[in-house]
Amino acid sequence: MAIFGLWIINKAGGLVYQKNFADGLSKLSPNEYLVLAGTLHGIHAITSRLSPAGSSSGVQIIEAESFKMNIFLTATGTKFVLLTSLTDTTADTALQRIYEAYADYVMKNPFHTPEMPIRTERFDVKVAEIIKVFA
Repeated sequence: MAIFGLWIINKAGGLVYQKNFADGLSKLSPNEYLVLAGTLHGIHAITSRLSPAGSSSGVQIIEAESFKMNIFLTATGTKFVLLTSLTDTTADTALQRIYEAYADYVMKNPFHTPEMPIRTERFDVKVAEIIKVFA
């Protein structure tokens, strides 16, 4: 099992946090990450309206040939995306812990502006600790 990366996408579809943890995924430019985050945001919005059973929270897992994207949508519309190996089974728990760290270290930071890029060192350290436990 491997965790390759983490993206946090704000409710408008902007990438506010991106971190790679392991080799395995293609190296992309910052602009390419922004485009991918916006595209994923659009796909998520479309899938949340396609449900034949009524309301849906949208796509939660996207599987590719060599990795999968696990998407956790918060009540405020922020999306946490964890890029993992196909065999990973701990992504949901890891995403929940990352969300808790986000609430503790980012949202409670009086110097952080909501919906803007996350530049909080304590959050980076906590995410690294969480990834180390689950990788």
